[in-house]
Amino acid sequence: MSGTKPAHVTGGPFWRWRRSPLRRRSDVVEAWVVLAVWTVTLLGGLFAGWAAGAAVDHTFAERRAALHVVSAELTENATHGAPVVTGYDEGKVWVTVRWTAADGATHTGLAEADPAATAGSRLQVWVDHGEQLAAQPTSGSEATLDAVAAAALVAPLAATAAWGAGRLLRSRLMRRRLAEWEAEWQQIGPQWRNFSGGKG
Repeated sequence: MSGTKPAHVTGGPFWRWRRSPLRRRSDVVEAWVVLAVWTVTLLGGLFAGWAAGAAVDHTFAERRAALHVVSAELTENATHGAPVVTGYDEGKVWVTVRWTAADGATHTGLAEADPAATAGSRLQVWVDHGEQLAAQPTSGSEATLDAVAAAALVAPLAATAAWGAGRLLRSRLMRRRLAEWEAEWQQIGPQWRNFSGGKG
């Protein structure tokens, strides 16, 4: 035999929305709370994920727009450079390079190059608007993956936070309802016992 209560006992899942002498104001409040929680959990989680992904993608797009590529010339053999020991470019070395800006000014700086590169060879480097060397920006496809990852991380966190807040509010409503029942029983209980005791 199933442990589920029949609909005429529980009133169905939407009993709080129907008029009933047994329905309390707290029941109506809880019904709206449940609706709001599910709405915020689903739509809010999706919106938070989308917003996080859009923010990440926008940040990468701004960085790409702030940089441009120039052709630089090695001023020394790469064998004289210091090895790169961190990041994804281990195995390369730091060498001094020289490039000419759009205004004709000459700039120098340290860039990563293959160990076999020789003085006078050229490589592509990224610089900002102030002609300062910068790390290569994240590509469009990589930025998309990072944005999707951020959305996938933030969406469930936001949904969980909304659901937890709603659960906390419902527990408070339940304690209030129990207190109301207790107060009513204090008034009705003695009358019920008197009625039962005097019967027959």
